[in-house]
Amino acid sequence: MKTSWRAEAPQWALLISMFVLAALTWNGSPDRIPMQWNAAGEVTRYGGRFGGLFGLPLIALALYGLMRVAPLVDPGRANYPKFVTPFNILRVGLLACFATIHGLILLIVRGRQVEMATVMPMVIATLFVLLGGVMGKLRPNWFIGIRTPWTLSSKTAWVRTHRIGGWLMVVLGMSILIATPLLDGRQAMRLLIGGSVGVAIWGMVYSYFVWRTDPDKVPPAGTSPAE
Repeated sequence: MKTSWRAEAPQWALLISMFVLAALTWNGSPDRIPMQWNAAGEVTRYGGRFGGLFGLPLIALALYGLMRVAPLVDPGRANYPKFVTPFNILRVGLLACFATIHGLILLIVRGRQVEMATVMPMVIATLFVLLGGVMGKLRPNWFIGIRTPWTLSSKTAWVRTHRIGGWLMVVLGMSILIATPLLDGRQAMRLLIGGSVGVAIWGMVYSYFVWRTDPDKVPPAGTSPAE
């Protein structure tokens, strides 16, 4: 898959911004920086100055590297040219989510009040809407998407599961965005977690039943047809 500078530039901009803002926040930042919150918005884990400021940028950089390498090592790499644009949108969306969370942490470090119990579900819900919008355009691969034994051995199961699964993710994301301002933090997290688990279980069950009716299904990699 060829490198598109138009696709890479926004990702580089997000990564560079994260590192630059972390460096600019270094002086004057406390030695203990909040890194994890519970559903009520209470801090449950602190990190040191380096981990708190540069932890997420480093994770985002590693994710960027992984997503760049994936098309080169994926056994299904021949399919990547068929969904270049959705794949690039997904990559930008993931980095934008990391950058947003990192920005919220920097605001807290600078003394601003941020209601993480409300903001975090909405950030993740926005990512769900974005991912759901491109999910139906993904083609079989081993790194991204709803990867079950049945979607990986049936193109029909893959396509149908991802099309409907994408709509379910959009509906879930929009529901969270609408409901979160009306709920407290614990209720919003329950909706987020419960909805995510529900979509995951649905994907497994639905893909199995589509796979069963597909006359063109193939044995999963590394197995032999039943005798």
